[in-house]
Amino acid sequence: MVKNSWLLTSLFLILTLIVNAQNEEKKASDLEVSLKLINPTQEINDGETRVKVQGGQPPYQFKWSKQSVALDSKKAQGLIEGLDYSVTVTDSEGNTVKKDFSIKANSITEIFNSKVQPAVDFLGNILFWDPFAAIGIYDPVVYTDQKEIPIPSWDATTNNSYSLAKWLVKEGTSVSEGDKIAVVQSDAGEEIDVYSDASGQVSYLVKEGGEIFDPNDKEDVIEQNAHMIAQVKYDDPQPLHHPNGDVRKNAIPFIVIWLILGSIFFTLRLGFVNIRGFKHSIQLAKGKFDNPDAPGTITHFQAMATAVSATVGLGNIAGVAVAISLGGAGATFWMFTAGFFAMSLKFTECTLGVKYRKINEDGRIFGGPMNYLRYGLEKRNMKGLGKFLAGLFAVLGVGASFGGGNMIQSNQAFKIVSEQLPFLEGQGFWFGIVFALLVGAVILGGINSIARVTGKVVPVMAIIYILGCAVVIGVNIENIGGAFSAIYNGALSASAMKGGFIGVLIIGLQRAAFSSEAGVGSAAIAHSATKTENPIADGFTSLVEPFIDTMVVCTMTALVLIFTGMHEVDGGMQGVELTADAFGSVISWFPAVLALAVFLFAFSTMVSWSYYGMRSWTYLFGQSKKSEIIYKVLFLLFVVVGASVSLGAVLSFSDMMILAMSFPNIIGLYIMSSEVRGDMNVYWQKLKNGELFINPKFRDAA
Repeated sequence: MVKNSWLLTSLFLILTLIVNAQNEEKKASDLEVSLKLINPTQEINDGETRVKVQGGQPPYQFKWSKQSVALDSKKAQGLIEGLDYSVTVTDSEGNTVKKDFSIKANSITEIFNSKVQPAVDFLGNILFWDPFAAIGIYDPVVYTDQKEIPIPSWDATTNNSYSLAKWLVKEGTSVSEGDKIAVVQSDAGEEIDVYSDASGQVSYLVKEGGEIFDPNDKEDVIEQNAHMIAQVKYDDPQPLHHPNGDVRKNAIPFIVIWLILGSIFFTLRLGFVNIRGFKHSIQLAKGKFDNPDAPGTITHFQAMATAVSATVGLGNIAGVAVAISLGGAGATFWMFTAGFFAMSLKFTECTLGVKYRKINEDGRIFGGPMNYLRYGLEKRNMKGLGKFLAGLFAVLGVGASFGGGNMIQSNQAFKIVSEQLPFLEGQGFWFGIVFALLVGAVILGGINSIARVTGKVVPVMAIIYILGCAVVIGVNIENIGGAFSAIYNGALSASAMKGGFIGVLIIGLQRAAFSSEAGVGSAAIAHSATKTENPIADGFTSLVEPFIDTMVVCTMTALVLIFTGMHEVDGGMQGVELTADAFGSVISWFPAVLALAVFLFAFSTMVSWSYYGMRSWTYLFGQSKKSEIIYKVLFLLFVVVGASVSLGAVLSFSDMMILAMSFPNIIGLYIMSSEVRGDMNVYWQKLKNGELFINPKFRDAA
């Protein structure tokens, strides 16, 4: 009997434990998550996911794999169809459910885009790899020792002024995240409660009853973070986070290091030729040393105009807007600095482009990095390396010409022109056809035709754009002190909100490196067609190109954004629209002027890159005229495709190929640096001795 009682008791206890475990498991699994996957259109990158949560204990947190989606957001938008994502839902008791998902790609463009995206990620991992962080030289995490509290829901384009109605805590008080600390009042009489975004000690930035921000006060518009109310100082530095909760990190991309170190190396190796040779560069561009009987087909000025037309483009408008909105006003200083050093790198590659060119019996010229990488290294008993680097450069050059030098340009040109001419909406194909006819009318005539057109278009587009910038700056000229103060302070003591000193430095250097294309080798292809007997002369001519592209045009765009206060617009993804808003803030019809400038920039970039791509193509597939015609037809087809179809990953990949061209190119430049230096010294001596040919027009004028 006792034995049976013990057995029954044991069974009862076991059953009780099983039931309790089941109840606990059921309680933990009460958190149920379902997803609604939406593919609204056949356009790429517009996938959407919505989360439905049942059970658990609210509030819920949503950790998305996409960094730009906030932790409190129940939906994610702008997803790439066909790619894998995830969301982890956590309730207030710490229960979590993770869901992996993918938006089904339906259209051909969506499927194609998803297949190319892994290649973009692969190339991006190489170009933007951070070697310093990888070997532990520095901590890439972005830290801050304080959190600035802004006017709630403030926007840089606001027309409202704000004052501090009342402080609810004393200065120096310790507060917790979510505590109400002040009340702000707008000029419309609206009272807005201000809550602390962080835990720490409160420090006032505005006195009670004082003005916080007035859009009519130019100092407020220009000053970085003029809309801040208070600072909350942390006990210990805290890392900054992306909207999805991931820790923010500053990357020092390998491609930027590669380009900037190359620029600095050649500046020092050539004895600051970017300063010493600047005056002579202007003389060459004016035609003082043009010899009509020299081998080649275009003048120094036409070569410079062709090269500038390829680099002065959307990067100077949209790219600078992104850089300034992400890095703040201080990024301007580093852009300017990088442009200065880039002049020497451009000098080196353009010199070699002319020196190793080949001129056929029919007068057609084949030159550029393909030639000096192959034959220059062959001369140094590096034939195998030379052939490999030249072939790699040519492959990258063809891909870059179809994407970054073509489709991106026609795509963005259509976008901004259609905004000014609404009847073009949805007519990308026909816009592309007309654009292709215009481009074709130029490029079918070869380098002479391209040079004649760019020689006229480049000065016109530069004057239109610079005058437009000058008008905007002139209207806001009283902001000049505040603007340059914001640039200086932002560059050397950058706000942690904008990513810290390293972040601002890299954003500025990156924009300049990508904008001028110094080190990419593309300009050397244009300069190889110059009428000259002195290759070094074209090196000097090219000096002025980064000066125009980066130190003038990029800086003017940055100043327009800063003078109008648009550098305070967060996010940085507006690009052309952000710059257009800055122009429109002065005169309503100015965005139309900008649209014309963008169209000319895109057009000139395309005609120049068609020549770069064609020379890369003929290096790979033969120098026959038939080969050239095949390339030109393909190029014009891509103009139409770029304007009429969304191909995000394809464009990103081909744009990256422009940067990748710098790898084989700069390797060759390092190897041949002593040769360039020796040629430069000989040329300097000839110039000093008056042994160079001087065009009769200038000789007679003297």
